Amino acid sequence: MAGEPLPLGKLPIPLLRRFLEEVGKNHPDVVVGPGIGVDAAVIRFGETMLVFKTDPITFATDDIAWYLVTVNANDICCMGGIPEYLLVTMLLPRGSTTEQSVHDLFVSLKRACDANEVTLVGGHTEVTHGIDRPIAVGFMVGSLSQHGVVRASDAGPGDVILMSKAVPIEAVSLLAREFPHRLDIDEETLAKARNLIYDPGISVRKEALIAMSVGGVTAMHDPTEGGIATGLYELACATRCGIRIDGDAIPVIEHARAILPVFGMDPLGALASGTLLVCCRPESAQRILDAWAKAGIPGTLIGTLTARQEHTIVRQGKQQELTAFDADEVTKAFS
Repeated sequence: MAGEPLPLGKLPIPLLRRFLEEVGKNHPDVVVGPGIGVDAAVIRFGETMLVFKTDPITFATDDIAWYLVTVNANDICCMGGIPEYLLVTMLLPRGSTTEQSVHDLFVSLKRACDANEVTLVGGHTEVTHGIDRPIAVGFMVGSLSQHGVVRASDAGPGDVILMSKAVPIEAVSLLAREFPHRLDIDEETLAKARNLIYDPGISVRKEALIAMSVGGVTAMHDPTEGGIATGLYELACATRCGIRIDGDAIPVIEHARAILPVFGMDPLGALASGTLLVCCRPESAQRILDAWAKAGIPGTLIGTLTARQEHTIVRQGKQQELTAFDADEVTKAFS
């Protein structure tokens, strides 16, 4: 097909939706198959159901293994799963890859797997041509928790939307790691920004398990590329509901104000791993927020699912249409 080149990042949602619709009917053992805003697949094997996820890391180079393991584990958790096993494909650039750099990569990979209680069971590693940075692709398998599958189709109008922590944790940490030379900030602030992937961290496993244990959860989503705005749009697509968001209620991390303006980035459109979106029954919302707070995890009620097929967000007191970002705001730093 001819046309303009596609932007850097994930495929545009309308295009991806059309391609997914052309895939055809699912196998009867596919409990949850591909879809916009669906974080992982759930497949039935006799009496057992397993959760499958694959995701690459293409922007980050520093501690790429931590991003890889955590992002894949997050999506397993969003489906009600427990991350268990990981296979990794590592493509490393010719000319800059050394024995020491590969050793460091595997040490980091083991540390990330241990932290997420995941077992590395195989994969593939090679030095290849045509790339200027490492590319890592993970394939993770999980088992279902005692709470069962979390399906976005179970959510409905009137459910409220909670978010954990603040945004955009992943983007700010990545920019501090990859582009420190472009930031006019002191060393202490730079170090804290780099450390955001560990504290408060880009894992949402803990808050996902807490929310499920409290009950009333109808859908969960891990916003990543395209930021929380795109994640919310994807959530609306997955639930087939309208959505109304109070954009002024969305917490933005402190270091974002010192770093994002340098690149002209909107915090709602930048890599958002570390924030969990939870749809739940209204009567469960405060109980989930209280349970998160008890565990030291900040949480905020930011919106509602609606019966009307409208996607709206209120920012600075003005209502506007909520849309997905054409490309993640982080791509501005790479262009």
